[in-house]
Amino acid sequence: MQKPFPPAAHDHDACAAKALADAEKAAASRGLRFTPLRHYVLEMLLASHRPVGAYDVLGALAREDSPARPSPPTVYRALEFLLEQGFAHRVASKNAYVACFMPGARHRTHLLICRACGQAGEMANRNLEDALDDAAGRFRVEQEYVELIGLCEECARRA
Repeated sequence: MQKPFPPAAHDHDACAAKALADAEKAAASRGLRFTPLRHYVLEMLLASHRPVGAYDVLGALAREDSPARPSPPTVYRALEFLLEQGFAHRVASKNAYVACFMPGARHRTHLLICRACGQAGEMANRNLEDALDDAAGRFRVEQEYVELIGLCEECARRA
């Protein structure tokens, strides 16, 4: 099972590059257009393990030296594409988005969010999924947001 938060000394550039390459490969295998805007938005989300708001993306695009300044609906469409393809996840409690660091594999999203440093980590746990399915019974789930808020190991150690 993958740990939800990267170790303090991890090579973030390498993990972000791998996630971007995996997303590009998955998009190509699905015959999808991975436009420059979609690519840029995913790179922004991959820049850290912290959730990023749509208007933060829009603000970063406005600072770019690009003649085309996307409008909020354009950025939201790019984010929606990333969500639909499993390249990003919505952080409902923060009205923000975080990159998926396992974009090649379809999976359910369960997030751990550190209230001190702001990092969001993905948690994959089949037992949790089974318990949620069992609790839902015949109820047909259309959206699922599982977010646990607390302290990551590093912040808990400092506290």
